[in-house]
Amino acid sequence: MDSTGIKVEGEGEWLRRKHGASKRRVWRKIHIGIDEETLEIRAVEVTSGNAGDAPMLPELLKQIGLDRQIATVTADGAYDTRACHDAIADRGAAEIIPPRRNARPWKRDSAGARARNEILRASKPLGRALWRNWSGSHRRSRVETKMNCVKLLGQRLMSRDFDRQVAEVQIRAAVLNRFTALGIPLTVAMG
Repeated sequence: MDSTGIKVEGEGEWLRRKHGASKRRVWRKIHIGIDEETLEIRAVEVTSGNAGDAPMLPELLKQIGLDRQIATVTADGAYDTRACHDAIADRGAAEIIPPRRNARPWKRDSAGARARNEILRASKPLGRALWRNWSGSHRRSRVETKMNCVKLLGQRLMSRDFDRQVAEVQIRAAVLNRFTALGIPLTVAMG
């Protein structure tokens, strides 16, 4: 799971560019979830620029049908919250979320808390760097690469209405999924 900010082109933008008028810019945050095997975007959420990443993870998971199995959820430390761990555990998925540096075991006994405490127990003796290599945390770079592709289609949203901005982002996701379906480059090590 990943998120990024994107600027909204709107009223007064021309004035700002042409004459340097000061008007507060509006940003939207895009949150996506991808299928690690096919690299297709499976879930998209658009929020205001001040929305946090962690509250969106349960919403992204809801977009993936219950008939589709989720093997793992890989995310960064911003998603190390009870709600995220519980939502992942409810879907029966393994979680690869690095605990925060000052993390302590959680006392509440839920499936999400147990899974998070297990990650904490495994990462303490190994150290954070070794745990990341061992757990496969580096696979998170795939969603960051896909987010870069979203931005390559444009760093601005042209619609003024929020619902139309959501539709604009969903169209971008559909276009990227079509590109992905056409083919993914195969990289082979030469040596």
